[in-house]
Amino acid sequence: MAVIEREIQARFKCTKCGNEDCYIEELAMTGTGLSKMFDIQNNYYMFVSCTHCGFTEVYNSNVLKGHRGQLSNILDLLFG
Repeated sequence: MAVIEREIQARFKCTKCGNEDCYIEELAMTGTGLSKMFDIQNNYYMFVSCTHCGFTEVYNSNVLKGHRGQLSNILDLLFG
């Protein structure tokens, strides 16, 4: 498991039910224009789901991975 996923799991707290366990799935999607036409999946998202109630939050993996030096600040902002 990557550093980002470990940090999210360590800090996760569901905003709906307060549960502290989550399931993380990363998905790649095409964009528009040529990337859609040639099925080039260059948009990556992390879906973080509560294992108790199923509430899911979506995060842009490119943004999180692009700010590795600021990862703690981003995760503090997201998870408190």
